[in-house]
Amino acid sequence: MQEIWIFGYGSLIWRPDFPFLESQPGNICHWSRRFWQGSHDHRGTENRPGRVLTLIASKGKRCCGLTYRVTKEVLAHLDHREKNGYERHEVWIQLPSKKVSGIVYIANQQNAAFLGEAPLEVIADQICQSEGPSGSNVEYLTKLATALKDLRIEDDHVFQLDALVRDKRGLHTN
Repeated sequence: MQEIWIFGYGSLIWRPDFPFLESQPGNICHWSRRFWQGSHDHRGTENRPGRVLTLIASKGKRCCGLTYRVTKEVLAHLDHREKNGYERHEVWIQLPSKKVSGIVYIANQQNAAFLGEAPLEVIADQICQSEGPSGSNVEYLTKLATALKDLRIEDDHVFQLDALVRDKRGLHTN
C-alpha cells in the first residue's frame, strides 16, 4: 500500500470527503491562497460562476493548511473533485515534526475557469451572488474562514473577504 501526503488549503480543510490515514497541520513555502479560480461545477453555474481558492506563487510567503496521509486509491476521487482546472503539483510539505513530499491541487492560470485577480469588493460581490450544485459560495468562504480561525491560521485575504461578505449579508462577525 503506497501512502501519499495531500496538502489541503481550501475546502479540503473543512470538507475532507475521502478516507485518510491521518491528518496533521502543514505548510508549503512560496504560495498564497487566493479566490481567483472560477467554479461553475461546485459553487456556481456556467452563467454565474462562483469563486474558489487556488494557490498563487508568492516568494517568501507560507501557506498553512491541513495535510492528509492517504492511499493512492484516494487520488481518483480527488482528481474528479478538483477537475475544473486544477492540476496535481508535487511539493515539499512541512509537518510539525518532519518535511514530506506530497501533492497539492493548484488551478492552472491558463484554464478556462481561471478568473484571476480582482478588487476584494468585486470578489465579495461575486461570492454573494453565486450558488452551485455543492452549495452557496458564501458557505464555502465562511466555513473556510471559521476552520482557519479554529486552526489558528492567519490569512488576510480570506479574513478580509469573509468580513466583506458577512457585512454585505448582514451576518454577525466572530
